[in-house]
Amino acid sequence: MAKLTRAQREWRPGMKKKLRSTKMMFASTVLVCEALLAVFVTLTAFGLKRGGEPVVVLTLGAVVALLCILNCALLGKRIGYIIGWILQVIFFLTGFILVDMFYLAAAFALCWWYALNKGEEIDVENKRRAAAQEAWEKANPEQA
Repeated sequence: MAKLTRAQREWRPGMKKKLRSTKMMFASTVLVCEALLAVFVTLTAFGLKRGGEPVVVLTLGAVVALLCILNCALLGKRIGYIIGWILQVIFFLTGFILVDMFYLAAAFALCWWYALNKGEEIDVENKRRAAAQEAWEKANPEQA
């Protein structure tokens, strides 16, 4: 028998579906992609013998990749988005080790900015639509 999740166990007929944050989903996607970027940039710096001692390069790359992944759990709070911006700066600074990272970091920072802004815009619209739907259902109980 498969184990049910808490949401599945607590579900009852007629329950409203909880709105998910599009902003959080978009931001998580960018952070996971940046974690992959961190791994590949680390391997590139290691292979080209840039950035100092190989152990230091590999360790720092692993730490940045882990920070990207772990930060996904903090995106429900304001600190998660602040750490995300700090990670954007860290990626930009790696351009001093690998020059192409200036371009890649700028592209990912743009993706991060877009994910936050467009995600917030979509979340506001979804909340507005949910409120309008709820008001309509209260006004028209026979059709709901």
